[in-house]
Amino acid sequence: MSTNRVNNDFSDITFGRRSVRVYDETVKISHEEMLTMIQEATTAPSSVNMQPWRFVVVESAEQKAKLKPLIRFNTRQNDTSAAMILIFGDLACYEYGEEIYNQAVEAGKMPAEVRDQQLATIIPYYKSFTKDQMSSIVKVDASLAAMQLMLVARAHGYETNPIGGFEADQLAEAFDVDPERYVPVMILSIGKAEELGYESIRLDAEKITTFK
Repeated sequence: MSTNRVNNDFSDITFGRRSVRVYDETVKISHEEMLTMIQEATTAPSSVNMQPWRFVVVESAEQKAKLKPLIRFNTRQNDTSAAMILIFGDLACYEYGEEIYNQAVEAGKMPAEVRDQQLATIIPYYKSFTKDQMSSIVKVDASLAAMQLMLVARAHGYETNPIGGFEADQLAEAFDVDPERYVPVMILSIGKAEELGYESIRLDAEKITTFK
């Protein structure tokens, strides 16, 4: 996969980010570049490297029409973006644990005995969690990947808008995703900005930080 990055300025990528709600409707994103951006985003950290994030890229007019009634007041993003990326957390992410750790061994990043020891501890531990406990874990991890995807998108010359206003109880089933296994975390609109997002203010660090 080629990178297609057009911006390597950390300050601009990070501090120039805005939530963009209107995009150039003529600009599409190839599957190759979308997969590259998702691959780059998944270098985000996750608990014991279980990588519970899952992505559904909604790009066709037909599928966007299916999404539209589920996203409340966020229809401008849906209508104009190159794609809407649905981000789910996999409650059974530990099923990939052996594959992930085997790859680490094959890449020389982990001794086989360490893999065996860690999997023998991690998999039963994850299986012991309640649905609510697992949901909390995968939502945190998937949110880290979502934030990284927003920054990666800017490096590729695109803008995004994180969306939390959607019908969470209907999203998975509407796109043929098992609602018992996958919990919706966030939707990202992505595309070339037609209108720049507005600047917003943040509370001072002194107000939100306590030193002990």
